[in-house]
Amino acid sequence: MSNPFETDLDRGPANYVPLSPLAFLRRSASVYPHHLAVVHGERRYDYKQFEARCLRLASALQGLGVEPGDTVSVMAPNVPELLEAHYGVPMVGAVLNALNIRLDAGTIGFILEHAQTKVLLTDTEFSDVVKAALDGLEHPPVVIDICDALGSGGERLGTLEYESWLAEAENTPRPTPLTDEWQALALNYTSGT
Repeated sequence: MSNPFETDLDRGPANYVPLSPLAFLRRSASVYPHHLAVVHGERRYDYKQFEARCLRLASALQGLGVEPGDTVSVMAPNVPELLEAHYGVPMVGAVLNALNIRLDAGTIGFILEHAQTKVLLTDTEFSDVVKAALDGLEHPPVVIDICDALGSGGERLGTLEYESWLAEAENTPRPTPLTDEWQALALNYTSGT
């Protein structure tokens, strides 16, 4: 016998919204637009600016052909670009693969290939290990260089630099609505511990 209290209770906008971290950003930008959200050295972004940068990242990724289900990997320390990726990547329905900065080139190469990475955002600080990882790939991703003024620098590996690439993008990506909270948002590789 079915439960009578569940009769005629189909999911709809009035009674169901998939949970997603994206809702937290939208709400923070709406409720606290001028509150400080990001601090990195001299850089400061309030929630409205931070949301705009995430939207630009989403739009820039779409401009590269990133579609729902594609993997975008990031090799970066705790910099604003990594935080932006945590929101901008799922805004287009793609899957974020944040790489551990302590991994060796062979492991990074394996992860990039196994994850079928379409775009790699990488801090130039890690150019030596990333260059070695990319050399052995059968399907190398598009590489976007993050040039952090507070980092130790390094060689640019891609044809695009993150800030310039972001500046050229619109802050109105084609919406990719989250329809299911079980939809993949992140892909994490661990050592099994």
